[in-house]
Amino acid sequence: MTIRLGIVGVGKIARDQHLPAIAANPAFDLVAAASRHASIDGIASFATIEEMLAAVPDLDAVSICTPPGGRGDIVRAAIAAGKHVMIEKPPGATVSEVVALERLAADAGVTLFATWHSREAAGVDEARDWLADKQVTSVAISWREDIRVWHPGQDWILGPGGFGVFDPGINALSIITKILPTGLSVEGGALHVPDGRESPIAATVQMRCGNGAPGRVDLDFLQTGPQSWDIVVETTAGTLTLRDGGKTLSIDGEGAAEGGGIDEGEYPRLYARFAELVPTGSRDVDLRPLQLVADAYLVAHRIVADPFEF
Repeated sequence: MTIRLGIVGVGKIARDQHLPAIAANPAFDLVAAASRHASIDGIASFATIEEMLAAVPDLDAVSICTPPGGRGDIVRAAIAAGKHVMIEKPPGATVSEVVALERLAADAGVTLFATWHSREAAGVDEARDWLADKQVTSVAISWREDIRVWHPGQDWILGPGGFGVFDPGINALSIITKILPTGLSVEGGALHVPDGRESPIAATVQMRCGNGAPGRVDLDFLQTGPQSWDIVVETTAGTLTLRDGGKTLSIDGEGAAEGGGIDEGEYPRLYARFAELVPTGSRDVDLRPLQLVADAYLVAHRIVADPFEF
C-alpha cells in the first residue's frame, strides 16, 4: 500500500527534515502541500488545508509541520476528512488540546501520531535499556543552541504559545521521559522572558524523579559557538551520558561514538513508524514531555530579560 500524503506547513523543518525523509520512503507518495507562504515544486500546492482536502480528496494521510499555535484546527480538519495524521513536535499548544484530538482520532478510526524526533536518535534505545534496572541518583540536562541559527526570523517562537526555549528543550524532555525507569515531576524553576516577548529565551527547571532523585534542566536559546544537547544520568551503577541530542552514548566515559550533530536518521525512522500505524488506524500519542513543559510554566518564576530581536 502506497500512502498518498499531503504536508501542511512548508517551512524550515519541513524542507530540512520532512521532505527528504518522505522522498526516501517508498511507502509514501507526496502529492499535495498546504502553506500560507510557500510551495513545493512539482507538487499541487494550496494556501490552506481546507483547500488541499477539497482539491485532493483521495489523500490517505497528512503530515503537519506548522507551529503549535493554531495547529488544533488543522488537525481537526484532517480528522474530519478521515485522514491519518502525523504531527511535528510539540504536538499542540496545550495538553488538553491534544487529549481532545486523540479522542477525535479514536472516534474516527484514524491514526494520530504525535512525533518526538529526538527519541529516534541513535543512542536513546540503548540508554533506556541500560537504565531499566538501575537506581537513578540524579539527572542533569543541558540543552543550549542558537535561536538565530535554528529559527532565523521566526518571531512566532517567542510569541504566545510559541514555547520559546522549550521548543528545543522539549526534545530533551522527550528523551528523558523515554529512558528513565521512573517518572518525573516539576518542582520549580525560572523562565527568562525577553522584554516585549511572551515565551522564554532561557530557563532552568528543578525536577524530581519518581524515586526521589533530583533533576535539573538548563535551557539556553542564545548559545554561540558549539551547540550542546546533553543528558547525564547518575546511577548507583555508573554514569550514563547522552550527547549530540541523543546520538552518542557513553557509560562512565566509555563507548561514545565518533562524530556529532543531530542524528539524520531521526525523521526517516518517524516516517517508518507512521507507515506502520496507518494501515490499522492506530494511535501513538505520549503527552509526558508536553505535560512537563506545562507544569514548568505553572510553577516557575518569570524573570524579565533583555529585549531580543532576530
